[in-house]
Amino acid sequence: MLRNLIRLQTQVGSGLSLIKVCPRSQQLGFHLKYSTPAAERKRFYQDVSISQGEGGVFEINLDRRKLKTPGGKLFTVPNEALAIAVATEWDAQKDTLKFYTMHLTTLCNTALDNPTQRDKDQMINAALKFLETDTVCYRVDEPYGLVDLQKNEWDPVLHWIENRYNVTIGSSSSILGPEIPEATKDTFRQHLKSYNFWSLTGLEYVITQLKSVVLSLGIIDRHLSVEKAVLLSRLEEEFQIQRWGNVEWAHDYDMYELRARTAAGALFVHLSSESSTVKRKLLQD
Repeated sequence: MLRNLIRLQTQVGSGLSLIKVCPRSQQLGFHLKYSTPAAERKRFYQDVSISQGEGGVFEINLDRRKLKTPGGKLFTVPNEALAIAVATEWDAQKDTLKFYTMHLTTLCNTALDNPTQRDKDQMINAALKFLETDTVCYRVDEPYGLVDLQKNEWDPVLHWIENRYNVTIGSSSSILGPEIPEATKDTFRQHLKSYNFWSLTGLEYVITQLKSVVLSLGIIDRHLSVEKAVLLSRLEEEFQIQRWGNVEWAHDYDMYELRARTAAGALFVHLSSESSTVKRKLLQD
């Protein structure tokens, strides 16, 4: 428990009408202010569509109105694939809009508004902070069942990433955690610089969910499935549940929510890195 506290202290209608491209002159700008996790409002649109705007970016249209960010900017995404994914989120909403379930939309808003006004270097530094307190690096001395479980489940992932990036990370049962070599941090810093701002936004989101750079890169590099990475991030909790039981509905809810957020973040990284557009035929299927 104390180790976890120390770790935390270091982290501050059915189908899409996608073939409808509304004329720019017929569209009225609007934006939604939503910031609280429980934010909801009644659905106020019938059709969802995407259209290509100036500079090759893509916009989301609700009926004939352009979507805007909470900060009042025009909601635009860099490619068609991400636009379709966001439009799907909006189309999947029923009578009530549950904004807290629209993870891709939220990540786009974050990338567009950049509410904390950070640049890439600041985002990379924030992500690397998690490396110093990475979930898979902190080990227990007892009980022996958990010691063995951590070794058997976490060591293969740790060995994979050390070989993949030619770095040394290690693990420790000390409350201070392992001492990460500066060369390792430099290697990861250079790697993260290869991501664009949008992809970094998604990657940082995944890292925050899992409290682990190792597991997050495992997902992005397609070495781990989302389900496996989430399970590995909750190894100690799952071990305790096996021993003492749990409130079933609460455990399932937490697990599914973490999976959903992590999957959305990973998808956002990949879609934000996508440079090609989806062929028009796909929009007509």
